Amino acid sequence: MANHQRLTLPIGIQSFEKLRKGHYYYVDKTPLIESMAKIGGYYFLSRPRRFGKSLLLDTLRCLFEGHQALFDGLYIHDRWDWQRTHPVIRLSFGSGVMRNREELDTRIRDQLFSERERLGVSLQRETDIAGEFSALIRDTHAQYGERAVVLIDEYDKPILDNILETERARELREGLKNLYSVIKDADPHLHLVLITGVSKFSKVSLFSGLNNLRDITLLPEYSTICGYTDEDIDTVFAPELPGLDREAIRQWYNGYRWGGQELTSVYNPFDVLLLLQNRQFGPYWFESATPTFLVNLLKERGVFTPALTAWHSRPALLSRFDVDDISTDALLFQTGYLTLKGIHEEVPNRPLYELGLPNQEVEISLNEALLPALGVSHAIFDDVVIRLPRLLKAADMAGLEAHMKALYAGLPHDWYRNNPIARYEGHYASVFYSHFAALGVQVTVEDASHHGKVDMTVDFGGHIYLFEFKVVEQLPEGRALAQIKARGYADKYRSTGKPIHLIGVEFSSEQRQIVAFEVGRG
Repeated sequence: MANHQRLTLPIGIQSFEKLRKGHYYYVDKTPLIESMAKIGGYYFLSRPRRFGKSLLLDTLRCLFEGHQALFDGLYIHDRWDWQRTHPVIRLSFGSGVMRNREELDTRIRDQLFSERERLGVSLQRETDIAGEFSALIRDTHAQYGERAVVLIDEYDKPILDNILETERARELREGLKNLYSVIKDADPHLHLVLITGVSKFSKVSLFSGLNNLRDITLLPEYSTICGYTDEDIDTVFAPELPGLDREAIRQWYNGYRWGGQELTSVYNPFDVLLLLQNRQFGPYWFESATPTFLVNLLKERGVFTPALTAWHSRPALLSRFDVDDISTDALLFQTGYLTLKGIHEEVPNRPLYELGLPNQEVEISLNEALLPALGVSHAIFDDVVIRLPRLLKAADMAGLEAHMKALYAGLPHDWYRNNPIARYEGHYASVFYSHFAALGVQVTVEDASHHGKVDMTVDFGGHIYLFEFKVVEQLPEGRALAQIKARGYADKYRSTGKPIHLIGVEFSSEQRQIVAFEVGRG
């Protein structure tokens, strides 16, 4: 049932107590944490930045500390034993940037000291970090008579902040491993441990010996533990929706999926809240959460950008993330730039994950961020933003041909000099797709491969454009347009009633330019 009372938008609120006492909107996540909280155990959750992980941990803290009044009216209120509390130890690496082991160790010691002080547990003797953490857990259990709860937020941030400096990242990884290694032997004193972060480092590298750590990242029952569902938008935030295009909200910010055959999707909460505040669509999450190392690595690896719309990966690759071995699949998935679109199991017990861009915000923003890496400068793209939509609306084919030739003529020769031909054959397709996608026009990639070929549909300005391109050695061959006609690509679009334009584009690998731009009608 929709709530018709306007409340305050909880932008940047990570304190559950502040949120509940301040008359903010709140999406009740307690049905999803009830079982975990009651049973206890060791849990790991990976989600992209700004998806509400910190608020989730603070909700658990308030629950275990017995702040009953804060949960009034929530699902778990009448299902929880408020007479029994657990002491909570909470650590976070979300603030600041640590550049070496010494800075990390100082931050850890400071947090352990603060937690001892808050819990009223004194340290009886001088020891190392592992000893301090172990003593804190053990002595907290003894003092309160109940096993402790340990909540760790942004467990991986010190490493990610230095991921391009391999030696430094390894040094920080070992410092964190020294801290986390305590958890295994502290089992008799622990009720629940929840560790959250952006990436999923291997157990061997960070959680050695903690074999009972349950990764809930892709489990169906926890797929919506962070983020807002369609129902949440339509009920909790109903008073804020008038005046906004509901379908546009879905296209821009929905589409993140983690686990389950039905693949329930969620909205990025940061985006939704800023949209409701500003009343205009924008790439809020992308601008605030995109790590520089992501764009740098994609540039370094020469990612074929049309493949971002239809990527396939094995589960093992999505988990392969470490200082010395970061798979592109894991990087894009764990940071939130690719999400699950489907799960296929052609061979029993060997699932294949279909990945893709979650929504329009990510497609526009990621492609725009990658354009300079493809040789398209911001100045060139600014001109594209003005010129290309006009050409598409007017179906100006001569102008479109001139635009595309000018675009490729402007690519720096250094790009070709520094990359093998196998890379720049795919590079033609990447530039072609990404500069359309970055505009925000409706682009559908129908056949993405790493072999220099892409079939692309653009639906914009009342027209439908079907593109096929091929790389030839030097002279035009006329095969691109012929293939569109021969395969009947236009057939499924005839029912739209829109004019259909067939465009065959051929690039010369020798001339590094378009040598054929043939046009037909569908």
